[in-house]
Amino acid sequence: MKIAVATSNGKDVDHFGKAQAFMIYEFDEEDVQFIERRESPKIKGEKHQWQKSLGVISDCEVVICAQAGLKGKFGLKNARIKLVEDEGSVDEVLERYINHYKFMKKPIF
Repeated sequence: MKIAVATSNGKDVDHFGKAQAFMIYEFDEEDVQFIERRESPKIKGEKHQWQKSLGVISDCEVVICAQAGLKGKFGLKNARIKLVEDEGSVDEVLERYINHYKFMKKPIF
Protein backbone atom coordinates (compact mmCIF):
# COMPACT_ATOMS: atom_id res chain seq x y z
CA MET A 1 0.00 0.00 0.00
CA LYS A 2 1.10 3.56 -0.58
CA ILE A 3 1.22 5.84 2.46
CA ALA A 4 1.44 9.63 2.16
CA VAL A 5 2.73 11.76 5.04
CA ALA A 6 1.86 15.48 4.95
CA THR A 7 4.82 17.82 5.55
CA SER A 8 6.02 21.27 4.64
CA ASN A 9 9.62 21.04 5.80
CA GLY A 10 10.31 17.35 5.14
CA LYS A 11 10.72 16.64 8.85
CA ASP A 12 7.50 17.43 10.71
CA VAL A 13 3.94 16.30 9.99
CA ASP A 14 1.66 19.11 8.82
CA HIS A 15 -2.06 19.84 8.39
CA PHE A 16 -3.52 18.09 5.32
CA GLY A 17 -4.68 21.24 3.56
CA LYS A 18 -1.61 23.31 4.45
CA ALA A 19 1.15 20.82 3.66
CA GLN A 20 3.47 21.94 0.89
CA ALA A 21 4.51 18.35 0.17
CA PHE A 22 3.82 14.69 0.86
CA MET A 23 6.42 12.03 1.56
CA ILE A 24 5.28 8.86 -0.23
CA TYR A 25 6.14 5.40 1.08
CA GLU A 26 5.40 1.86 -0.11
CA PHE A 27 4.47 -0.63 2.62
CA ASP A 28 4.11 -4.33 1.77
CA GLU A 29 2.90 -5.32 5.27
CA GLU A 30 6.49 -6.21 6.22
CA ASP A 31 8.84 -3.48 5.06
CA VAL A 32 8.42 0.20 4.31
CA GLN A 33 10.36 2.00 1.59
CA PHE A 34 10.52 5.70 0.72
CA ILE A 35 9.41 6.32 -2.88
CA GLU A 36 9.36 10.07 -3.44
CA ARG A 37 8.53 13.55 -2.22
CA ARG A 38 5.56 15.10 -4.03
CA GLU A 39 5.11 18.85 -3.98
CA SER A 40 1.60 20.22 -3.54
CA PRO A 41 0.80 23.24 -5.76
CA LYS A 42 -0.47 25.52 -3.00
CA ILE A 43 -0.70 29.30 -3.07
CA LYS A 44 0.73 30.71 0.16
CA GLY A 45 -1.94 32.36 2.32
CA GLU A 46 -4.89 30.99 0.34
CA LYS A 47 -7.44 29.03 2.38
CA HIS A 48 -9.21 25.76 1.58
CA GLN A 49 -6.59 24.13 -0.63
CA TRP A 50 -7.36 20.57 0.43
CA GLN A 51 -8.32 19.59 -3.14
CA LYS A 52 -4.76 20.31 -4.27
CA SER A 53 -3.50 17.96 -1.57
CA LEU A 54 -6.01 15.31 -2.59
CA GLY A 55 -4.86 15.49 -6.19
CA VAL A 56 -1.25 14.87 -5.17
CA ILE A 57 -2.03 11.68 -3.20
CA SER A 58 -4.91 10.22 -5.22
CA ASP A 59 -3.04 6.92 -5.74
CA CYS A 60 -2.37 6.42 -2.01
CA GLU A 61 -4.40 4.26 0.35
CA VAL A 62 -3.43 6.09 3.57
CA VAL A 63 -2.55 9.68 4.46
CA ILE A 64 -1.00 10.67 7.77
CA CYS A 65 -1.35 14.32 8.77
CA ALA A 66 -1.59 16.44 11.92
CA GLN A 67 -5.18 17.45 11.14
CA ALA A 68 -7.66 17.75 8.31
CA GLY A 69 -10.61 20.09 8.01
CA LEU A 70 -14.18 18.91 7.51
CA LYS A 71 -14.08 19.37 3.74
CA GLY A 72 -10.72 17.61 3.50
CA LYS A 73 -12.02 14.69 5.57
CA PHE A 74 -15.07 14.45 3.32
CA GLY A 75 -12.87 14.50 0.20
CA LEU A 76 -10.55 11.82 1.57
CA LYS A 77 -13.48 9.61 2.51
CA ASN A 78 -14.99 9.93 -0.97
CA ALA A 79 -11.60 9.11 -2.50
CA ARG A 80 -11.39 6.05 -0.23
CA ILE A 81 -8.14 7.25 1.34
CA LYS A 82 -7.79 6.36 5.01
CA LEU A 83 -7.06 9.38 7.20
CA VAL A 84 -4.71 8.99 10.16
CA GLU A 85 -4.24 12.08 12.32
CA ASP A 86 -1.00 12.10 14.31
CA GLU A 87 1.66 14.59 15.35
CA GLY A 88 5.43 14.43 15.43
CA SER A 89 8.17 13.91 12.93
CA VAL A 90 7.53 12.16 9.62
CA ASP A 91 9.64 9.20 10.79
CA GLU A 92 7.84 8.93 14.15
CA VAL A 93 4.30 8.95 12.77
CA LEU A 94 5.17 6.52 10.00
CA GLU A 95 6.78 4.13 12.49
CA ARG A 96 3.77 4.37 14.83
CA TYR A 97 1.35 3.64 11.99
CA ILE A 98 3.41 0.66 10.73
CA ASN A 99 3.78 -0.80 14.24
CA HIS A 100 0.06 -0.40 14.91
CA TYR A 101 -0.84 -1.95 11.57
CA LYS A 102 1.41 -4.97 12.20
CA PHE A 103 0.04 -5.36 15.74
CA MET A 104 -3.56 -5.32 14.53
CA LYS A 105 -2.79 -7.94 11.85
CA LYS A 106 -1.34 -10.43 14.37
CA PRO A 107 -3.53 -13.43 15.14
CA ILE A 108 -5.20 -13.30 18.55
CA PHE A 109 -4.27 -16.88 19.37
